Amino acid sequence: MRGWGKLLAALLLVAAAGCAGRTPDTDAAAPLLGPEQRLALPRPADLGRTVEAAQLITGTRDGETFVFEGHVSVTPERFLLVGLDTMGRRAMTVTWTDAGLDVDAAPWLPPAMRPGSMLADLVVLYWPEAAVRQALAPSGAVLTTGPRTRTVRAGGRELLHADYGWDPGAPWTGTLRYRNRAWGYEIEVQSRESLP
Repeated sequence: MRGWGKLLAALLLVAAAGCAGRTPDTDAAAPLLGPEQRLALPRPADLGRTVEAAQLITGTRDGETFVFEGHVSVTPERFLLVGLDTMGRRAMTVTWTDAGLDVDAAPWLPPAMRPGSMLADLVVLYWPEAAVRQALAPSGAVLTTGPRTRTVRAGGRELLHADYGWDPGAPWTGTLRYRNRAWGYEIEVQSRESLP
């Protein structure tokens, strides 16, 4: 019995050391577009305007579907994302200012729903091209755009592709569909931007 106790203690010590040695990129709050694809966040003000939008998000990953409601508020000083599940419970709150990023996620939120990665997706999808290109540059990823599309590639492979139901610069009202191949999910967003 003593041998098992020592083995268990050694395993716990190794696991604790592994947790302590984690890089910020293993943190669910890290703004990652994909594994090891950290986004250098611009500033909320770089969006260039104030936005209030309600979104119904339907995602598919590994054959599972998840649905939640998102409320996005962007001012020059602050970005705020509040995600609610289908029962109205707050799943996450992401607050991003020039001072940094604060994420509050419910303990029941599945590990695949990484709030930091959702923020990274939102920046790539909605911020102006110049800001997105600058945010992607440190990771070596490249943005290409079409009239109603955006694609991000790194190392010769597609990380993210989006098709918009509205023109660039128009209010976020309509349907946005995108694939984040790096994390392995597809998202459809029904979005409605409120008028100021």
